[in-house]
Amino acid sequence: MTARLSQLGVPIGVVGIVLLLVVPLPAAMLDFLIVTNITLSLVVLLTSMYVKRPLDFSVFPSMLLVLTLFRLGLNVASTRLVLSDGYAGEVIGAFGHFVVGGSLIIGLVIFLILVIIQFAVITNGAGRVAEVGARFTLDAMPGKQMAIDADLNSGLIDEDTARQRRADVAAEADFYGAMDGGSKFVKGDAIAGIIITIINLLGGFGVGMLQMGMDPGQAIERFSLLTIGDGLVSQIPALLLSVSTGIIVTRATASADMGTAASAQLTQSRTALLIAGGAAVALALVPGMPKPPFLVLGVTLLAIGQRVGAKEKAQAAEQAKPAAAAAGPGPDSPEAIMEQMRVHALEIQLAPDLVDLVGAGTDQDLLARVKGLRRKIAMELGLVIPPVRTRDSVDLPRSTYVVRIAGVEVARGEAPVGRLLALGDHLESLAGETVREPVFGLAGKWVPLQARAQAELAGATVVDRVSVLVTHLGSIITENAPRLLTREDVRVLVDGVKQVNPAVVDELVPTLLSLGEVQRVLQGLLAERVSIRDLSRIFEGLTLRAKHSTDPEGLVEAARTALGPAVAAPYVQDGILRVVTLEPLLEQQLVEARRPGDDGMQLAVDPDRLERLIQGARHRIDEVERAGHEAVVVCAPVLRPALRRTLALAMPQLPVLSYSEVTCASVQVESVGVVSDAAAIAS
Repeated sequence: MTARLSQLGVPIGVVGIVLLLVVPLPAAMLDFLIVTNITLSLVVLLTSMYVKRPLDFSVFPSMLLVLTLFRLGLNVASTRLVLSDGYAGEVIGAFGHFVVGGSLIIGLVIFLILVIIQFAVITNGAGRVAEVGARFTLDAMPGKQMAIDADLNSGLIDEDTARQRRADVAAEADFYGAMDGGSKFVKGDAIAGIIITIINLLGGFGVGMLQMGMDPGQAIERFSLLTIGDGLVSQIPALLLSVSTGIIVTRATASADMGTAASAQLTQSRTALLIAGGAAVALALVPGMPKPPFLVLGVTLLAIGQRVGAKEKAQAAEQAKPAAAAAGPGPDSPEAIMEQMRVHALEIQLAPDLVDLVGAGTDQDLLARVKGLRRKIAMELGLVIPPVRTRDSVDLPRSTYVVRIAGVEVARGEAPVGRLLALGDHLESLAGETVREPVFGLAGKWVPLQARAQAELAGATVVDRVSVLVTHLGSIITENAPRLLTREDVRVLVDGVKQVNPAVVDELVPTLLSLGEVQRVLQGLLAERVSIRDLSRIFEGLTLRAKHSTDPEGLVEAARTALGPAVAAPYVQDGILRVVTLEPLLEQQLVEARRPGDDGMQLAVDPDRLERLIQGARHRIDEVERAGHEAVVVCAPVLRPALRRTLALAMPQLPVLSYSEVTCASVQVESVGVVSDAAAIAS
């Protein structure tokens, strides 16, 4: 019911304002509406003071228009009563007699002062601020939108936050544009107040003399006081709305309302308060000056200044404690040495001349790009990698970076200052020494920044330094994903699944498998670049297998089977999965040659035949890659683990799938080669 009334309140009010212009009102109803007008204006003024940012009162421009129309409607209604009955209610009568003391001169002076304050000071200033604010807000919109897009692309914010920030930018521009026009309502209202008052004075004088037979003195005394009262009744809420407009357009976004912010900022300087208090006390000593006001204010300011000083000392002491705690023990203390000994899961070391990569801009900031990389890997592999520690090292050569995992260097590369990496086949015309891109091994050259256009004209792909480093880091993380998955990570993942699918977790952990065994299975999947995002399905497959056997290799195969099409999906190109198979006789012989080992099933074949098998598979895969495609090796499910372990000796990134994993995927399967002993020898 309340929501329904709120929805209908404004439309009904606007219709009522229109009726004010044409329907005569009794004096009692006019008194009620005048009091309502003053009260609403006061509420708007206080609301504008207590909002924390202008957008929190975005309806203000519309409210300004409605209340201005309401006040003008009351002017029309009051003028009708004044001229027709010579009486316009108790409120206007009180303002005409009590507020101005029944004096026409005093009333006119007060009325003119209020009009000058509203029109010449507050309205002009607020209008100018609104105009400049609207202009600057519109000019800044493209830059703000680009900043939001840059933060989104770098992974600093998500899509929902970006959408909300874009909406805020658009709302801010609309608000200041509306305020620029709304300030014109206030200025027009001030002009209308003056004109209406003059018309009422002349009209009342004429009605009194011509229609009521009064002499000029009686007409002026009766109608002028009512007119001044009507003008004051209208100008006071108009002044309140003018002040509200000025407050709204001059407010900057803050974390507190206006009163709290003003109190905190006015008392932030102890010196200013003490000087002002001393000056007030000094003025009290000047002969002829009233001493009590100056002494009261001076002593008050001095007391507030002393209190602020004590508060500053207390805050300084509080800040010193964390600083001392942060300083911690000395560099030779056991605590400091223990901190230096701590091994970080993932670390980037930069040569001193590469420190500019950190904080170089939204799109070139290494730390921001690493955050985006962490989110990308989480979406692809289902692994939340630990925070990447970045620090400089004076021991590294110039332009060199090193990636460490668990304190051990796993890769290093170069990112020369002021250079871009140009990749392509025809780079002879570009200056620089030929290098190899660290991830794909492509030929390239580090060229100066100003040579970008020349490199692009030569058909080269140009990559900035941060992109080279982040791409290299992403490749390293993917290759070492099993090492980065810790027991604590597995616990967090299991707890996450338990929130959405508690039944599968309660049945598996710790009833059938421990966290360590689950970790080993997930590491086995990551070692073959199988995403572990769908943990619920993986746990269902493990539950069925673990009831019969907890053999690690069998558990990994059960998890792969449970994932089904998701295992083959990353290798599908244009809806086609290209596969390399084994000759049936060779495949049967390899199945019979399987023998259990410490790390799972192994192929017990002579080294020469093993070499022919690897070379034959490499030859078929190379043929497919030269044609611009990607292929996988497919074999029987019982042979897959052993064959994968064998081929990984020479081709660690080669995917090996089973027939069941390929056939369950709803894609077209195309055979692009067969590996046999004869083919291997021929190769």
